[in-house]
Amino acid sequence: MAKNIVQKVTFKKTKPEKVYELYANAKKHSSIAGAPVTVSSKAGAPFSAWDGYIKGNTIHAIKDKLFVQTWRGSDWTPDAPDSYFSILLEPKGKDVVMLAIHANVPDEHAEHLAKGWHDHYWNLWKQHLAGKEIKRPPHGA
Repeated sequence: MAKNIVQKVTFKKTKPEKVYELYANAKKHSSIAGAPVTVSSKAGAPFSAWDGYIKGNTIHAIKDKLFVQTWRGSDWTPDAPDSYFSILLEPKGKDVVMLAIHANVPDEHAEHLAKGWHDHYWNLWKQHLAGKEIKRPPHGA
């Protein structure tokens, strides 16, 4: 069975375009992740992160609102289908609420990935957007 990871995250005192760029802009994405990232908002464009551990393709993007990708880890079994990752951004007053959905994740990877999104993405994004120094957890944590 596959699992779906659904996370709702609020980014304080920012705008959707700032949050969107943290994912869609390869230079910003790489800088915050602390590892090279290849990403584009163009449909069909390849995606890779964490030294090729994650690979996929962009399916659809709406600037400053939505990003959808196929996504898979290099340690997934060959028969495991790709998962789908999407972020939807909505302004709420001075904040941005992001709904992140990672669908069709193999059971054995779901718990680690759910934690990893917070540890390696959302928490770091919050630090960056607040103008703080990025404090990354150890790789593999």
